[in-house]
Amino acid sequence: MNPSTPSHFRRVWLPDLITALGLALAPFILPQLGFAQDTINRILVLGLFGIGFDILFGYTGLLSFGQAAFFGTGGFVAAYLMTNNIVPNVIVSLLIGTLAGALIAIPVGLISLRRTGIYFAMITVAIAETFFFLENSPLAFLTGGENGISGVPSPSLDLGFVHFTVTDGRSMYVFLAVCFLIGMMIARRIIMSPVGTILMAIRDNPVRARALGHAVESYKLLAFVIAGAYAGFAGGLLGVMQGFMPPDAFTFDTSGQLVLQTVIGGSATLFGPLVGAAVWLYLRDFLQATLHLGAAWKLVLGIVFVVLVAFLRRGLIGGARDLLAYLMPPSKALTVYPAPLSPLPLPRTREAFSGPVLQAKSITKRYGGLYANSGIDFSVNEGELRAVIGPNGAGKSTFFKMLTCEVAPTSGQILFHGRDITGTDVTDVCQMGVTKSYQVNQLFPKLTVHHNLMIAALGEGRGRFRADMTRRISHVPGVEARIHETLKLMHLTDKSETPVSDLAYGEKRRLEIGLALATNPTVLLLDEPLAGMSPQERAETVALLRDLRVGRTLIIVEHDMDAIFGLADKITVLCEGKLLAEGTPLEIKNNKAVQDAYLGGELD
Repeated sequence: MNPSTPSHFRRVWLPDLITALGLALAPFILPQLGFAQDTINRILVLGLFGIGFDILFGYTGLLSFGQAAFFGTGGFVAAYLMTNNIVPNVIVSLLIGTLAGALIAIPVGLISLRRTGIYFAMITVAIAETFFFLENSPLAFLTGGENGISGVPSPSLDLGFVHFTVTDGRSMYVFLAVCFLIGMMIARRIIMSPVGTILMAIRDNPVRARALGHAVESYKLLAFVIAGAYAGFAGGLLGVMQGFMPPDAFTFDTSGQLVLQTVIGGSATLFGPLVGAAVWLYLRDFLQATLHLGAAWKLVLGIVFVVLVAFLRRGLIGGARDLLAYLMPPSKALTVYPAPLSPLPLPRTREAFSGPVLQAKSITKRYGGLYANSGIDFSVNEGELRAVIGPNGAGKSTFFKMLTCEVAPTSGQILFHGRDITGTDVTDVCQMGVTKSYQVNQLFPKLTVHHNLMIAALGEGRGRFRADMTRRISHVPGVEARIHETLKLMHLTDKSETPVSDLAYGEKRRLEIGLALATNPTVLLLDEPLAGMSPQERAETVALLRDLRVGRTLIIVEHDMDAIFGLADKITVLCEGKLLAEGTPLEIKNNKAVQDAYLGGELD
């Protein structure tokens, strides 16, 4: 996208300008609504803290209850450096605190990300409690223990032409607002970068993201480190704002409040934690100071939180978006299939190889005493369209998973271009040029069709992992061209900006094939590509499969015998996990063993 175009300005710079305008107006508007200046300043600190957490939780799908560990670490490191005159410059100390939060997040992430779901969340809780103990006991001589660190200086900036010193709450607001704006601008560019797109893919479907060539665990760790850096910076700002670094920065309440504020405001919005912090702090002050509820304010606030979550599942910002979409629904265009299609660009080039492009040697997969596959020999030549058929329970899906290294064989070898890839990670195999579509759709339902294909196309353009957090996706060579061509081939051009959850089933099946195709494979495995399609869609997909074989090798599992006998160069028949027969369509059609075991009689 050209940086000078109006659409680029609206997408990239206009939100930043609106954010800056909102920050400029807030100190004049919020006091009229009952907000104290100290509360407004605290909202900015918590909002900045929440930006990193929202990248981790809202955009990557990792719920951490241990962010207080990084918040406290960054804050105490910065406060210690400043109060002991080791690094008297406030800005430099804050940056060191930010770095400390990020560095501590690396080992913590390596430990906690070994598990998923509730186990991941519980590990983060335990680690945060460990940090709280260390701050209050073994490291109390550095942190002040229960007393914290007092005497944290205010920032003073000397830019040569102007000298700015924070002297009161209003000038502190200006300093915090600039920090928040910079943090928001960086976060938005991370989300708009290839990294941000892949983080959202991991949130929606980590299994498919891994199968499309992305190093999921590395990207999760990157998101964890980003959240740690934001937490460390916000912790340092807390000490600067108060002139005192409190020990409760490490407590579970700090992490829990962060989660609640993000959910209240709306996750996966970046602004949600800021809105949630404003609501939380306003209600806290109102219930205590105005209604004089004392400690009961937590009970009332808990009820308010339950009501908000029950009726606004996407938070206040998400609810506002839903209301706007209801009041201003997008126009629905009729589905118009494109004119005759141009072929896809040929797949990635490779050195000439004389043997089979993909080969399995006596592969066996055993689960306890049950054999899913047993001693299968299989080889496919370059440019061949091979079909794999067999009755339900024949072991076709397990066989496919072994060919793409989703599942490692119990014994035997798998070779790609003569290279032994047995036991190789599915991510690396996709990067080599072998990928598959799934029998049950494995898509990214919260994202648009365009974003789904972008995730697939980015795998080839960037490799398995790259931390290009400020790079524009338009600068990744060939990505947009491949997305555009795949949309045309899949008859989904008019659905490009449609959320996948809104697609019809047949459209989802085409997109499932499109995801595999957009990785630009040399060997493409399709698991029942015609399943669930209407007769018209089947005819279009069969024609598509004929086009796809140009310059690539196709292996197809399918139950539509008419399509298979019309498409395949050669057919492999599995039965009870073993190789039953192999040959041309005519040979398989006339094979008595195949007729008896699979087809139940003669084929027409």
